Amino acid sequence: MPKIIYVEQNGKRHEVELADGVSLMQGALNNGIPGIDGDCGGECACGTCHVYVDNSWLDKLDAVGDAEASMLSFADAAQPNSRLACQIKMSSELAGLIVGLPEGQH
Repeated sequence: MPKIIYVEQNGKRHEVELADGVSLMQGALNNGIPGIDGDCGGECACGTCHVYVDNSWLDKLDAVGDAEASMLSFADAAQPNSRLACQIKMSSELAGLIVGLPEGQH
């Protein structure tokens, strides 16, 4: 299975294996990664799975959809590399993906 690396604000790294098709949000919840809340259950309706995608991976992801862009507009500390983890599905092409976690989810 491909691995993803979640990086907390303090630099602590969590490397976990995720099956193809599992969202990064669900992978974080399933593996007890702190900093991802996923309050809406992955429906792109809350923004509490905000992550920062390592810039070297941005062009490998699907484009941001309208619903995701709307949710990100309300995210604290949104940046050009901000994404919602519920909208990124794991695949072998994303093996080694690195995402940073914001200071808090709102």
